[in-house]
Amino acid sequence: MRIQDVIDTILAAIPGAPLAETVDTFKSGEPAQPVTGIVTTFLASYAVIQRAVELGANLIITHEPTFYNHLDETGWLANDLIYQAKRALLDAHGIVVWRFHDHWHMHQPDGIMTGVARALGWEACLPDATMPLFILPETTVGALAAELKAKLGISTVRVVGDLDMPCFRVGLMVGAAGGTWQINFMRGQPMDVLVTGEIHEWETCEYVRDAISQGRKLALIVVGHANSEEPGMAYLVEWLRARVPDVPITHVPVGDPFQFV
Repeated sequence: MRIQDVIDTILAAIPGAPLAETVDTFKSGEPAQPVTGIVTTFLASYAVIQRAVELGANLIITHEPTFYNHLDETGWLANDLIYQAKRALLDAHGIVVWRFHDHWHMHQPDGIMTGVARALGWEACLPDATMPLFILPETTVGALAAELKAKLGISTVRVVGDLDMPCFRVGLMVGAAGGTWQINFMRGQPMDVLVTGEIHEWETCEYVRDAISQGRKLALIVVGHANSEEPGMAYLVEWLRARVPDVPITHVPVGDPFQFV
């Protein structure tokens, strides 16, 4: 099986694929070569590429950009030593990087959200599959934050709101949807807490702080972009094995980039 055959198999399973305009393109390598192994990851960091080499995999399926901007434009990096070393590592081992962002979110149900809900054990808590608003057993904001840390395997989350506030209606917006989408989601249906991956600090958190100052019961938990979507790329391994059964497939987590001091 060629690498291109793998990608064609993936896209054939996505309603409405392939998109005419998408960031889901090849970022390196020759897709006509036979596939030796597949690595799935949230982001093809230098360390993830090194691990793919160790595994003998020549296809990395990444959710986010490889070269530090949304469109993976590299002209501005032509003389950059960090970029050159990363490109050289990919080229030396003939590794193909293919981004799987738009189409994985297009999957029905959303592939990232499916993996995250499974990691959290919340699959049965979603009344409407089209709306990521989970109805959980009543807890507190602090206990919910602790649950997220434990189940996502992360050391730190950021919270806006009262840790002792009771909650059970939890919105989940993974990744970095942006303030307008996050705020409109909170406005659109009753919820106690929004759990999200990444925020602009002058947008969603300030909306929630203003709500709290007005006496409203609302909280925000920010878990980090990679932490919020990595389980969806881990789930991709299982999804892919059913469609590409004879190719070794491994999830290599990129990990949380931050340490807190």
